[in-house]
Amino acid sequence: MATGLAITSEGGNYNGRMTLFVILSCMMAAMGGVIFGYDIGISGGVTSMDSFLKKFFPEVLTKMKEDTKISNYCMFDSQLLTSFTSSLYVAGLVASFFASSVTRAFGRMPSILVGGAAFLAGAALGGAAFNVTMLILGRVLLGVGVGFANQAVPLYLSEMAPAKYRGAFNNGFQFSVGIGALSANLINFGTQKIKGGWGWRISLGMASVPASILTLGAIFLPETPNSLIQRNNDHQKAKLMLQRVRGTNDVQAELDDLIRASSMSKTIENPFKKIVQRKYRPQLVMAIAIPFFQQVTGINVIAFYAPILFRTIGLGESASLLSAVMTGIVGTVSTFISMLVVDKFGRRALFTVGGIQMFISQVLIGAIMAAQLGDHGGLDKRSAYLVLILICVYVAGFGWSWGPLGWLVPSEIFPLEIRSAGQSITVAVSFLFTFIVAQTFLAMLCHFKAGIFFFFGGWVVVMTVFVYLYLPETKNMPIEQMDKVWRKHWFWKRMVGEVSGESKIEGP
Repeated sequence: MATGLAITSEGGNYNGRMTLFVILSCMMAAMGGVIFGYDIGISGGVTSMDSFLKKFFPEVLTKMKEDTKISNYCMFDSQLLTSFTSSLYVAGLVASFFASSVTRAFGRMPSILVGGAAFLAGAALGGAAFNVTMLILGRVLLGVGVGFANQAVPLYLSEMAPAKYRGAFNNGFQFSVGIGALSANLINFGTQKIKGGWGWRISLGMASVPASILTLGAIFLPETPNSLIQRNNDHQKAKLMLQRVRGTNDVQAELDDLIRASSMSKTIENPFKKIVQRKYRPQLVMAIAIPFFQQVTGINVIAFYAPILFRTIGLGESASLLSAVMTGIVGTVSTFISMLVVDKFGRRALFTVGGIQMFISQVLIGAIMAAQLGDHGGLDKRSAYLVLILICVYVAGFGWSWGPLGWLVPSEIFPLEIRSAGQSITVAVSFLFTFIVAQTFLAMLCHFKAGIFFFFGGWVVVMTVFVYLYLPETKNMPIEQMDKVWRKHWFWKRMVGEVSGESKIEGP
């Protein structure tokens, strides 16, 4: 079952091989990213389809077609329309806290199973919807599914992966998100051409395909050694799983670290109270700051509303959906590149390069739209395609930086005793600000107009500086020895140094 690629961690002298067993397990778990990405892509596409708007949001279609006085930037401004998109994230926000308890008490696999089943039910309801109530109820169920999947899958990937390749494995989650979004954009492009006007039902209902794969696959997923040790005292069972995952019998060093981490985690009755203690301050700050910054990059403006945005600058319905496909391809390819280089160049380098790239492209997009796109009419063809190219540059920057790393870094920095709570906070903050951005973007676009890109560009500067100053490099460090990076950091060592002995896990 092993590929023969030997691994020795720089941080803890762990032994092991890159096994086919762990690769297949992580590929199945990463289907949780596919359902998340599919939903992001599909919602933006169907809301730009005339047939969908006519059935559920006729006032928006009327403004587009008949109101000659309405601004280009305001024609899609509808709180009911944004509620369709953002209702999923409110449900995901609530579900993530329930998912924390399930993940901690029952393991990563049951949470993934619940996520797939809820998403499957939501897809069926959305595809069969005949009124807005059914449509939004389906979105709520999708939100529950995404909440559970986003809680469990990044943890699963980080715990199963060898330390040396943890970045590549975990970035597979964002790569799967990109695959899901690209698939959704391709399906939207095809279903939009169905003459009967019911193509949106196929778009929404097809979400059941990845959800079914995830639900069935979760039944056969092995539990992580970390979770097996955390939930029971059968160290032999955990050792056997660790040997199978690493492809070697010599796993005692890693097992000892897992047992120590588990012993500490079992003394914690309420991890949400524990995580606010001073010694966990760096992890708590990152659990809040990183998902917040990930959302205020403005990426969900592109992901949710790319077809709408392209229609705003003058492209037709079909051309807008095709443009969304192009950005989806760019995002997927750039995330794959990130998978290949993240464990070589590290997290901080990719964060910095991606941030600079996103800032420059956002400023140029805003400048072109401010100079040439008024309240009426559209951009000339050359400018419209230049904006499309710049959006692709922006998406590429996100794809190899804040996209995958926004999930990778939080999932690898928490000690086992607060890991499920920390991941829940990360997911909840992500959903909260995804909801806020999704709910307010169309109104902000109406009022800020081209200035919306300068707004998000300013946040990109702030977050890039934050990462440069306050995030230590975490590549190649074993997940159960991650406390070392904080004790060495110029800023955080003042907070964790004097109390680090309580949670210190020494390498063998």
